[in-house]
Order: sequence, then structure tokens, then C-alpha cells
Amino acid sequence: MSQQTLDLLQQWSPQRDQSKWVLGVVYATAGSAYRKAGAIMLFGSEGQQLGMLSGGCLESDLHSKARRVMHDQRSVLVRYDGNDEDDMAFQMGIGCGGTVDIMLQAISADNNYLQLLDILAALDADTRIHYRINIATSIKSGDHTATIANDHNVSNTYFEEGVLSIALTPPPKLLVAGGGIDARPVVEIAHTLGWQVALWDPRPAHGRPEHFAKVKHLLTGDQDQLQQFLAKHPPDVAIVMSHSIAIDAQSLAALNHTAVRYIGLLGPAHRMQQVLNVAGIAKPRVLAGPAGLSIGGTLPESIAMSILAEAQAALAGRQGGSISGVLE
Repeated sequence: MSQQTLDLLQQWSPQRDQSKWVLGVVYATAGSAYRKAGAIMLFGSEGQQLGMLSGGCLESDLHSKARRVMHDQRSVLVRYDGNDEDDMAFQMGIGCGGTVDIMLQAISADNNYLQLLDILAALDADTRIHYRINIATSIKSGDHTATIANDHNVSNTYFEEGVLSIALTPPPKLLVAGGGIDARPVVEIAHTLGWQVALWDPRPAHGRPEHFAKVKHLLTGDQDQLQQFLAKHPPDVAIVMSHSIAIDAQSLAALNHTAVRYIGLLGPAHRMQQVLNVAGIAKPRVLAGPAGLSIGGTLPESIAMSILAEAQAALAGRQGGSISGVLE
């Protein structure tokens, strides 16, 4: 299961009345921290843990505190300080050395499940929202309120005047054009990331359902079907990898009418120009050809990782370089 909020809530929703639940949310950090403000996690009375609020260091301790919240039905604020010698995080030698502030609050029908069902519906409908929740200790479960607001300009999570406003966006939508063997690890890795994947390939021998069971939309029709689909479900990212100049050209021509933020085209630069010529379009600003980061990938799996890493960097507005600079 991915750590996308949509995936967590889809896991939780069917179980919401079968166990007692507590929402854990990071509302502030200082210094180095694995997760930042806005990260959420769900703790169940039967031992369920959905999501993560650290690199796996704090979750067991948090679950024990969550059980107390289930019993008392009052919110609790918890601080882990990796720089404090008296703090559990420091004594256990875990964490990144920073400070993490977390609120735990019971989830129940009495507080409308803290609006989590509404968040699930909004994200499932591809809606960007702000989720606002009061941060305080000893708030009774039934007195705790949370709100959501649709916001197409959602960008930042912020905490002020005792209210945490979390920017929540649907998972990235990926179109894979081409259903060959090398497309399989692309779909697998993207699915692990929690991305919503559509795959198009009009050739009968490609894009077979038994090979791409994890795609949300499997398209096998002609270019008109692709264009109709893109009009209803515009992707954030596209990877064009059919190994057919004609099909790649049809893909780029269809994508040229969308607001896609990254297009990765498999193959060398001279082939890219051939595809563009057949498509009859100028090179889109977001087109990467050849696609991927320079990591030395030669197998389908490492090439898929390279392309998806570049796509992730594009979505985040990053350059995709070495964080430490060790490769410079």
C-alpha cells in the first residue's frame, strides 16, 4: 500500500466502525524530520497502522499513546525531540535529530469521523482541498471539529493560531502509451507510489489485461478513444514508450492538447525528432527525449525507475540532482 492519503483512507473506510480509531497528524517540525507538517496516520484498536509519521521509529510508541486516546476520547499532543537527552527519541538513538510535534485525536461518528470520509470523496473525485483541524490537547472527541474547503490553488500546508491547514491533492495521474514488456515495471513502480495509471495501446498483442492488472484505465481503442479519454481525465505525467513511431506520434499529438506537466519519450534524440515530424507538432516544453535521469539504467526496471524519478522531479519543480552533491 502506498502512503498517498487517498490510499490510506480507502483502506480505513471499510473498517471505520469495526474498530476504534485515532488520527495522528504532524502539525509542526523543527530541524531534520522524516515527515513534515501535514503527514497523517491512522491507528486502530486491533493493531492496525495505516500510514507513517516517521521512518518507522516512533510508530510503536505513538500506537501505545493512541490507545490511551481511544480510552479517554480526548486529544493528546506529543513531542519527540531528537536533541533532548531526556527524550525517548534521543535515548533510543532514533530519528533525524529534529523535533516533531504530533496530535492524536479519536475518530468516531460523534465527530463525523473528523471529515475523513469527505476527504476521501474529494480526493477520489480528483479535487484539491485544504483540510483544517484544530490542534490542542484534551479536546473531547465529540467536541472536535474539522473542515475541508475545495481549493484549486492548493499549495502550502501551514499551522497558525492553533489550526493546521493541510494541502491535499489527488495522487498524480500517469498515462503510459505503449503496452510492451518494458511498460510493466513502469506500471508496477507507479502503482507502488500510489499514482493513478492509465495505459493505451491499440495493438491487440500489447496492453493485455493479464499483464497490466494494476492500471486504473486500460485503453485498447484508436487515437480517437485516447483523445476522448484525455479530455475527461487529463494526466499529470505521460510516458510514451510504444516503440512505434506512428503510435508515439499519435500519443504526442493527443497530449499536445492537454496541460500535462511532463512527457517522457523513450528513445534517442534523433528518433524524437522523427516522432515530432510525424505528429506534425513542435517540441512541447515539457517533453523529455530521451526520457529519464542519467543513472546508468540498462534493464527495464532501472530504466522505469529513471523515468519515473525524472517525472517526480518535474512534478515537484526540482532538478533531480544529487541531494548531497556526492555525484557532482
